[in-house]
Amino acid sequence: MDFSLKDDVIALDKRIRAFLKEEVEPLEAPLFEHGFEALAPQLAVARQRCKDAGLWAPALGKELGGMGLPLMDFAHVSETLGRTPLGHYVFNVQAPDIGNMECLHQHGTPAHQETYLKPLAAGETRSCFSMTEPMHAGSNPTIMSTVARRDGDDYVIDGRKWFTTGADGAAFAIVMAVTDQDAPRHRRATMIIVPTDTPGFVNARNIPVMGEPSGGWASHSEIVYEACRVPVSNRLGNEGDGFVIAQQRLGPGRIHHCMRWIGICERSFELMCERAATRMLAPGKPLASKQLVQAWIAESRAEIDAARLMVLRAAWRIDTVGAKAARVDISVIKFFVAGVLERVLDRAIQTHGAFGMVDELPLAYWYRHERGSRIYDGPDEVHKGVVARQVLKGYGGPESGGSR
Repeated sequence: MDFSLKDDVIALDKRIRAFLKEEVEPLEAPLFEHGFEALAPQLAVARQRCKDAGLWAPALGKELGGMGLPLMDFAHVSETLGRTPLGHYVFNVQAPDIGNMECLHQHGTPAHQETYLKPLAAGETRSCFSMTEPMHAGSNPTIMSTVARRDGDDYVIDGRKWFTTGADGAAFAIVMAVTDQDAPRHRRATMIIVPTDTPGFVNARNIPVMGEPSGGWASHSEIVYEACRVPVSNRLGNEGDGFVIAQQRLGPGRIHHCMRWIGICERSFELMCERAATRMLAPGKPLASKQLVQAWIAESRAEIDAARLMVLRAAWRIDTVGAKAARVDISVIKFFVAGVLERVLDRAIQTHGAFGMVDELPLAYWYRHERGSRIYDGPDEVHKGVVARQVLKGYGGPESGGSR
């Protein structure tokens, strides 16, 4: 394994950092004060300048107007973009859109790609992914109450979803709904494209996050499907493919998330070190002179570096053996990097004292919004179970015929 950066990736990283510093980071203060929706005009300008600079959609193929970076290279780019809360959005590689683009590219028909993928890749529309339900554990997507009943050439969808990120203002949703209740549990659900202007698609509310209202791309909505009728041709893949497609979607997506979190860690680390070096407790006594603060800095540096290497190894495994064979690697990074993120953010806030709690820095914003990293895309506990069961197979554990 060689994780050294290629010269072209180093040059690209420098360009992206300069663009973020000039065009994106100045938008952070108004984001924290006024919210995402109030920034729409400025963000539109920043996105166009990103296109003009040839930096648009680094994870997408060139046929879709992107840069066509392989997963390993994009992993490094994703880390850099993660240094600001707006980086991924400005470059059009934000969740949930990037995952939906991957789904449409792999499983969409030519008609789907023309109608939904191309405008999404161009940044002309937004989308959402509608899977989690209020009445069922989101960690088990094989159990759902939302159903899509076949009626001639249509599906009629009924059910309730929530935490449908980005639904406010989205052009369409990709919905997971049960199409065959009697099928094996991993074959019951199907993914279906639902334009949000379809009668019966009801955005019931935008759910606040830790007291902060949500809206636009940063929204987390509760969606009600009331006899919502769409053509069968809106189906992605075959009936019953929903779970398989969801797993394919989540593998590379977790690489994106984890490297974004490492970007957050790096900027938080820099802010922590700067604060420790310049905050004077007494003449000639900076905060950095305290051994406990030095320990926080040392632990953070070690954890961030370890997390990065683990994610790059997982990306390398996906590239070489595929996401299915790299399932354990993906689970390891999901819970490990989320834990590092939480610890580094907490240390950075503690180092800043009360100043760390206010929105003049991105720390408090990240602390609110990224606590969910240990929950979404599978909670820590589920991923730890995946890893432990795989390890225990070598010791006669439950999945290899041992006693339960």
